[in-house]
Amino acid sequence: MCRSRRASFPPTPICRALSTLTVVCLGVACRSTPPPAAAPPAISPDTYATVNGKNITRDEVEKAFKQIGDPSQPLSDEEALTAKLGVLDDLILQEILLARAQRQNLQVMDSEIDMAYADLKKNMTEDAFQQQLTQRNLTIADVREGLRRRLLAQKLLDREVTAKATPTDQQVTDFFNANRAQFNLPEDAFHLAQIVVTPVRDQQIANRTGDDATTPEAANAKVKMLMERLNQGTPFADLARDYSEDPESAPRGGDLGLVAASAVKQAPPAMRNAVLQMEPGRARVVNQNGALIILYVVAREPAGQRDLSTPQVRQQITDALKGRKEQLLRTAYLTEARTDAQVVNYLARRVVAAQGKPAEDAAAPKK
Repeated sequence: MCRSRRASFPPTPICRALSTLTVVCLGVACRSTPPPAAAPPAISPDTYATVNGKNITRDEVEKAFKQIGDPSQPLSDEEALTAKLGVLDDLILQEILLARAQRQNLQVMDSEIDMAYADLKKNMTEDAFQQQLTQRNLTIADVREGLRRRLLAQKLLDREVTAKATPTDQQVTDFFNANRAQFNLPEDAFHLAQIVVTPVRDQQIANRTGDDATTPEAANAKVKMLMERLNQGTPFADLARDYSEDPESAPRGGDLGLVAASAVKQAPPAMRNAVLQMEPGRARVVNQNGALIILYVVAREPAGQRDLSTPQVRQQITDALKGRKEQLLRTAYLTEARTDAQVVNYLARRVVAAQGKPAEDAAAPKK
């Protein structure tokens, strides 16, 4: 019924000719000497990658790694290095997106960072939050800069992907007419949605914020935050798109569609009881094989034929079409962004050259 998975960011110069120019250049007399090219940044053992000529350093990777890791859960050298390669890949994509956001003059206001910062520490006392920073050797400035970068990348994706994914009324009508039989319910059904949170680092994150809980403690805190925001009136679909770690349902706002009553009764006891006991508009947390699932009953649908005059039908189709198109556009946009960028991952090169061990003290490879 509710599936989960185991285990988530160059410009070209423009030449303008003026038709009123009266100077006629002939032969070599018109040639000018171009300015010397800027020297590329130095590549040292502390350079983990370059993106369009900009360095991503060991310190940046370490700080990002400490923000997502759990100091109380030590990792082997191989596990830590694998995680850092994943963090570096995230930073490479983020650097690509930030460069595009800058070219579009996108900015993040201090008030937006303040809100995100308050949301981050919402479920912790000030002492507990400061203790977490100390354990990770981070400063408040480090955290706020990380939030600024994440919010700016998200603004770009909102403009280039999310804003272009909304289906038209005609597309909704066409979908209904082509799939009318799907809306003829042979038995009573439940319209369900979910938010999935896993206690491990996930290989694929498709939510809008890139948020990924990586420890049981982080997963519990994340679910607590999400339930509080639901109780405060935040739409379930918005939270699912922003935070769910299920790559299939997150882009659809967590929507699982209609689940027949007979299928609900055959689900695992915890999930079955949650659905059967909840009223529409309510949510409950269920632990399913270690993953925390926030189940949400959108509506109970009686058997029979439904049409577009039913608000839930139109919204269901709209969400499904939007989620499908948003996922496609996001994948295409990120692939294009990576293809257009000039990226060199020096850390990955060193790991391969060292046969799986970090060659931190080795000389930087020659370009």
